[in-house]
Amino acid sequence: MTTAATPLTRISDYVTSHAARDPDAVALIHDENRISYRALMQQVDLLAASLLAAGVRKGDRVATLSTPHPDFVVSLLAATSIGAIWLGLNPRYRLPELQHCMVDSGAKVLLAHRSLLGRSYEPEIDALRASSKSLGQIVLFDDASDMAGAIPMRMFLDRGNSISPQQLEHARADVDSRDPCLLVYTSGSTGAPKGALLHHRGIIDFAVLCNSLWPLAPHRIINYFPINHIGSVVDCMMPCLVAGGAQVMLEQFDPTACLELIERERITLWGSVPSVFQMQLALPDFARFDLSSVQLIAWGGAAMPRETIEQLRSICPKLATNYGMTETSSAITIIEPTDDLDILANTVGHPRPGAEVRLVDEQDHPVPVGQPGEIQVRSPGNFLGYWQRPDATAAAFTADGFFRTGDLGEQRADGRIRLIGRLKEMYKSGGYNVYPREVETVIETHPGVASAAVVSIPDPLWQEVGVAYVVLREPITTQQIAQHCRDRLANYKLPKHIVLVSELPLLPIGKVDKRTLRAWAERTTSH
Repeated sequence: MTTAATPLTRISDYVTSHAARDPDAVALIHDENRISYRALMQQVDLLAASLLAAGVRKGDRVATLSTPHPDFVVSLLAATSIGAIWLGLNPRYRLPELQHCMVDSGAKVLLAHRSLLGRSYEPEIDALRASSKSLGQIVLFDDASDMAGAIPMRMFLDRGNSISPQQLEHARADVDSRDPCLLVYTSGSTGAPKGALLHHRGIIDFAVLCNSLWPLAPHRIINYFPINHIGSVVDCMMPCLVAGGAQVMLEQFDPTACLELIERERITLWGSVPSVFQMQLALPDFARFDLSSVQLIAWGGAAMPRETIEQLRSICPKLATNYGMTETSSAITIIEPTDDLDILANTVGHPRPGAEVRLVDEQDHPVPVGQPGEIQVRSPGNFLGYWQRPDATAAAFTADGFFRTGDLGEQRADGRIRLIGRLKEMYKSGGYNVYPREVETVIETHPGVASAAVVSIPDPLWQEVGVAYVVLREPITTQQIAQHCRDRLANYKLPKHIVLVSELPLLPIGKVDKRTLRAWAERTTSH
């Protein structure tokens, strides 16, 4: 039996382990389809053998274009089980984004859906075949009968029968826990996205830790996050898989459909990002949903407004969050389940076990408790580097092996860390450092404000000034918001412009899209 004390070698090993121990337990749920661990293992084994038959070897890249669907889980586990490096492609990507990932990664095989959520991807698939010189095989999960250069999955799987169980086992035996298994392209706030290489051990260690600190019985979650993001693969899929739990796949997020699934499937972990929780809590019929199965509410990706935490606390007294990033295989710090409003609203918890975390100044010297500094982490979970970017990899680490997160934080007297914001988002106004998250937090304490986001723009007098975009909860004026800020912030921190909007632009994962906000700010204030 798999335990936290005996982590397995490869992320795919947990399927085999649970299939042997409890073969009929449900692993994946999609609409009315339920896939047991036995069936999942069989699908993974057959696709892994088929990839070997197609010439995929250790270190080759296998890309998958899919929504959060069982096909993506099978493809990821099959590819990584034989040492291939798996790359998820987000269907929301436009062609240039897809081409960048495919060409940069040098993917050998593309597993794709020809049609997703009513959109045909034939033009994109054709263009990828033409532009990706390394791409040797395109396999379609759906019909491929009249699409040149592609074969249907059923035909691809037939070829897997030529691989013996011994050949499959031999390929898997050559895969080490520190081998790369996942290639995740970062959002690329500056320049083209870089591919971060994650390894089996880092992902497994996080999942085991997560289940230890956030225990659930049984482990049942909903996964609606895009498959190119660690929120889907590392935060949702892996802890559930390690625990032998059931993962409900929701291909397109809908606030009502998600709540209906929590009720119908007796979900125990209600996990999301703050913007989504706020969207669901604002539904006029929210009270009709039976959420009694929820044992833990957890979020990540951004700070949660205090009022939202209070609403969630009335539903479930166990709440938690963590702070992490792609390059650290998720959590750097973590909060164990609690109902303490101060801890949940104002901190991201203590450093996770096994990780060394320090806060430093611009010369990498440790800063005193209570002073802002860049968060740096040295951990076995740190990524292996950026794909084919040795210079970027070297720049990401200090000489003594700490990863530079680019995030600003401060350590409280109780040892917990409070996030201030991104180092790159910090701006100087009149020679003073301004941290957007601090200003956002103050604005959001106004009872008439639902959410806020602050970006900076150049200013001829003050170097830079802030522009606050605010979503209202009830009718108030920008003058009232400005006075609220003046009562609580030093004058150099006050946003020069306050703009009321109906909603904030969001990235696919649910975080505020600050690149778009900066473009708005520069365009609006230049007139």
